[in-house]
Amino acid sequence: MIMTTNDKAMTPTIEENKSLKSLNTFGIITNARYFVTIHTVSALKMLLADSRWESIPKLILGGGSNILFTRDFDGLVIHNAISGIEKINENADHVFLKIGAGENWHKIVLYCIKNNYAGIENLSLIPGTMGAAPIQNIGAYGVELKDVLYSVEGWEIPPVLLPQNRPPFSKGVFISMAMSECEFGYRDSIFKHALKNKVIITHVTLRLNKKPHFHTEYGAIKELIKNKPLSIKAISDAVIKIRREKLPDPKIIGNAGSFFKNPIISEEQFLLLQKKYPTVPHFTEENAHIKIPAGWLIEQCGLKGKRFGNVGVHEHQALVLINYGNGTGDEIKQLSEHVQATVFEKYGIELMTEVNII
Repeated sequence: MIMTTNDKAMTPTIEENKSLKSLNTFGIITNARYFVTIHTVSALKMLLADSRWESIPKLILGGGSNILFTRDFDGLVIHNAISGIEKINENADHVFLKIGAGENWHKIVLYCIKNNYAGIENLSLIPGTMGAAPIQNIGAYGVELKDVLYSVEGWEIPPVLLPQNRPPFSKGVFISMAMSECEFGYRDSIFKHALKNKVIITHVTLRLNKKPHFHTEYGAIKELIKNKPLSIKAISDAVIKIRREKLPDPKIIGNAGSFFKNPIISEEQFLLLQKKYPTVPHFTEENAHIKIPAGWLIEQCGLKGKRFGNVGVHEHQALVLINYGNGTGDEIKQLSEHVQATVFEKYGIELMTEVNII
């Protein structure tokens, strides 16, 4: 089955002084000097072939759920709305779906559950688009995107040097990267470092399982499904319930979900921390490292539910910073820095942001 947008060449429409308030989930009032929505690969080709935009700063915007604007963007904002879902391969164990970068992530999760394609049910209700998923290596409840990602396709903006010492692509050539080339880490990838602002992702291919490998050990999933038949839908329903109870709806109150990453510290540092704070929750990671829930650290500092003028820390999930309606990007940024400084002063642990601050 193929669901796709007609890819005929259409000249992209450039808007000037475009408000981005409705295109960022914090609801920050900000403008783009130039703005364009791209629905097809052909339109993207035409845009990048236009010499007027060659040297101007560019920002790729998907669902706006992982960005904090602290100023107007004095360049070209490219709103990636490339759609489509195509089953490109299938074998006894897996189904391969090629998905447009502009597709809503949660809708893709529901599509996979409906068709009994397993692997991303634990990632239900994560906001954002498919194109943003590999940039963040999104993850939740024991699953990360890298577990199911097969490849990423995109368009290289200026000539850049790609991994493995390959020569830079000339203008007008697509890139295709296997999962192993994406340098995935915890909420991290090559797209946040060597290829930051240098590649526009157009499609993501997922390798999904026909035979589910259930992940129920994280959070309250096991408790919520204990009296139900085990299925990917049951897990998805449990995750949706948990997230709706803990996280505010950005349609109601401005937020970008988890603002901070859970810090990963050495075993030596953890043992010192545990000696002082015996009840500290933790998860064992690879290479003798320990992950500490950032939300717990923030809550223990007395910041959970605290309001600071127009912004604050959410009352149910301390990882979430919120805009009560009239907050500015600078106010959110200052609050994030206050949270970081408070946690570091008490625990000696540095919190890193998940959100992209512009």
